[in-house]
Amino acid sequence: MQEQERWQVDGDASEAYQRYLVPTVTARWAAILADRVVLRPGETVLDVACGTGAVARIAAERVGTTGHVTALDINARMLAVGLSLPPVAGATIVWHEGSALALPFPVGTFEVVVCQLGLQFFPDRPTALREMRRVLSDAGRLGLSVYGRIEHNPATHALSDALDWRMHRGASLAKRTEHALSDRTELHALVAAAGFRDVSITTEQIMVTLPSPAEYVRIQLAATPLGRLLADAPAADRSRIIREITGDLEAALASYTHPDGLLFPQEAYVVLAVPQ
Repeated sequence: MQEQERWQVDGDASEAYQRYLVPTVTARWAAILADRVVLRPGETVLDVACGTGAVARIAAERVGTTGHVTALDINARMLAVGLSLPPVAGATIVWHEGSALALPFPVGTFEVVVCQLGLQFFPDRPTALREMRRVLSDAGRLGLSVYGRIEHNPATHALSDALDWRMHRGASLAKRTEHALSDRTELHALVAAAGFRDVSITTEQIMVTLPSPAEYVRIQLAATPLGRLLADAPAADRSRIIREITGDLEAALASYTHPDGLLFPQEAYVVLAVPQ
């Protein structure tokens, strides 16, 4: 498999992603994206960079048995986890392994194309967006989301700074890349240049709740590509670095920590557009 999309997890991390990140983060953003794009019964939907299918599963429920949902991701293990989950009521989800840079579907196949929190990781974003336009019907619509400014996402910001300080400069690349499309003007221009009009961008926010900063660090190292940073480290070094990073986050997120746990905001942009 070519490394065409940069945010990838290995091995058991796909299961950890579904177990920890989907309930606390991904499923909640999926519901917001589905709400904003206004999925209707009977529609044909493509979920690009679907992961384990958080958006695809909501789409299947909303388009119903007369609709059709296709879920595509380059990571076979994420697809396998998605396939292993109990089916939802509604449309049957058809799963495809493939790249957003070369969607394996004919022109105009879908009425709705969605992409949740994935575009920022594609190495060739204009090509990915042109591919989404190609497979979208002329009367269709696009809905996608990307994270907003890292300064408005305090947990990500604190973790990125801690990784760079405790490990090495650039260790936080995977986290900082989550916010690579946080310039709204740039994002608008990128979508419009791919053949879309009536581009709208709204700022959305959720509040994430976790037991503690330590749990946040544990999940990030278990369920995201950050786990690779310590994969080959001796056990003693790994434990020390995790303690140091956790201590840094406890200090940085003190104002978001309460007796019942950690509560912090996440900001993302939701982009809607239609074909030119």
